[in-house]
Amino acid sequence: MSGEAQGLSESWATLWEALADAQPDHTAAVVGSDVQTWRELDEGAARIATALSDRGAGIGTRIAQLMFNCTEYLESSYAAFKLRATPVNVNYRYKAPEIAYICANAGAEVIVFHGSLGERVVEALPAMPTVATLIQVDDGSPLVDGAEWYHEIRESSAPAERIERSGEDTLMLYTGGTTGNPKGVVWRHVDLFGALAYTSYTTAGVQVPTTPAEVGAVAAELQADGRSPVMLCAPPLMHGTALFLAIGAFVMGGSVVLLGGRSFDADELWDLVEAHDVTQLSLVGDAFARPLNAALDATEQAGGSRDLSSVQRIVSTGATLSADQKRAFQRRLPNALIVDMIGASEGGPFALSMTMPGTEPQETAVFSAPPNVVTIDPVTNTVIPRGSDTPGMLGCSGPMPRGYWHDDEKTADTFRVVDGVRYTVPGDFATIAEDATVTLLGRGSVCINSGGEKIYPEEVEVAARRHPSVIDANVVGTPHERFGEVVVLVCSVSEPTEADDVIATVKETIADYKAPRQVVFVDEVYRAPNGKADYRWARDTATAALTAR
Repeated sequence: MSGEAQGLSESWATLWEALADAQPDHTAAVVGSDVQTWRELDEGAARIATALSDRGAGIGTRIAQLMFNCTEYLESSYAAFKLRATPVNVNYRYKAPEIAYICANAGAEVIVFHGSLGERVVEALPAMPTVATLIQVDDGSPLVDGAEWYHEIRESSAPAERIERSGEDTLMLYTGGTTGNPKGVVWRHVDLFGALAYTSYTTAGVQVPTTPAEVGAVAAELQADGRSPVMLCAPPLMHGTALFLAIGAFVMGGSVVLLGGRSFDADELWDLVEAHDVTQLSLVGDAFARPLNAALDATEQAGGSRDLSSVQRIVSTGATLSADQKRAFQRRLPNALIVDMIGASEGGPFALSMTMPGTEPQETAVFSAPPNVVTIDPVTNTVIPRGSDTPGMLGCSGPMPRGYWHDDEKTADTFRVVDGVRYTVPGDFATIAEDATVTLLGRGSVCINSGGEKIYPEEVEVAARRHPSVIDANVVGTPHERFGEVVVLVCSVSEPTEADDVIATVKETIADYKAPRQVVFVDEVYRAPNGKADYRWARDTATAALTAR
């Protein structure tokens, strides 16, 4: 595949309208205790579309979304699609300067935000001059000066008429990455169809629809046959993963279930699984798996039990899901397929590890590369043959974004053309063996150079997590007069542990020179709400701790 779109070239608004027409009373989304049918979602989005249009939004308008999980988030995304506008995600953990950076970088003209985040919006306003419309979602906080209530403009607006749209319409997904400022990844709707809907159809053995009406008909048929997924996404909507999963689930006649709390609550997740007969769980590595399994342990120790028999699949992406956590899931969910996947906001998947029911999981971080994944030499920009020991950057062909918003240099670096094939190359280094086994080494931007030796954090992190007391770990390089950088492990543990014991565990599986020289113990390894590592935090924490010693 060359990176061109596959399948139907339509706006997601047009496809979602077809879904609403085909199954208006079917549940589209559940957010905590709020349940929204397709009829309700479509009408609410149409009303918000009118309100946005009345305030000047139209084709290409960037609409920033600064919200926790809520039905208004999904509804305003749909409204933007209806207008052919572009939704822009903003991390609710960001402070005012970071909010201002994204809104100014994107040229956002509208911001939809929860009231509890209003003070940050007010502080950011002087630095985001393009923002002219403030729409506040009511969560008990007073109305910000100059803002309008979301529920009031929805109720006072008539539903927008349906219009002709294009698969060239866009969604912008800001990704923080591991270093530097967030970057806006620009996805066309037609490429999202190829990456998400096309994959959903072909995986299920369903004929790919060729018209919006067929999309609705296929979804209704799958739902009537009991073949539709009920997808629960543990990460929040603002990270994009949940919206992408919603796209894949919706076209299969499915529903999407999201946590209603403002921080991850394992018991809430299991409550939702039971209440809505969830069939698929999506999470991000051990950062989610450990508390989920711990919650089940606590329930069992208290003499309780849960009915989790509906769960057929667990999918992890974005961080390593360890073998011990897979085994813990297998004890409670013996009929679930476990899929460990390496993906990115820029595309993928780059590697997969599938654990079938009743089989022993592979070792932690052992993956296989799909046929359309290669490693690319960063200097020569050529494909490295499988079986080579030379590390290269993982590259994946197929449907992918157009590039980064207003950053031609970074776009050319990440979306590379090699021998006429376009690959998305986010910067993860690995080797691929002849049998397709992938050895992940980590992101090149956080690669540690110690005395001329290149050391990739993920390889060391996986080795450190083999220690029975290590809960989570990040590896960074800190300055060293002789070697330039030395490896430092920042980790949390379940019980008091000696640093030398952890270092010895690392040396059991990887070369001694890659092992950490220092270990910094913390109460909890900080991760973003979607479970991804924050290496800036880890480096600052390590530097501060070592300076204090």
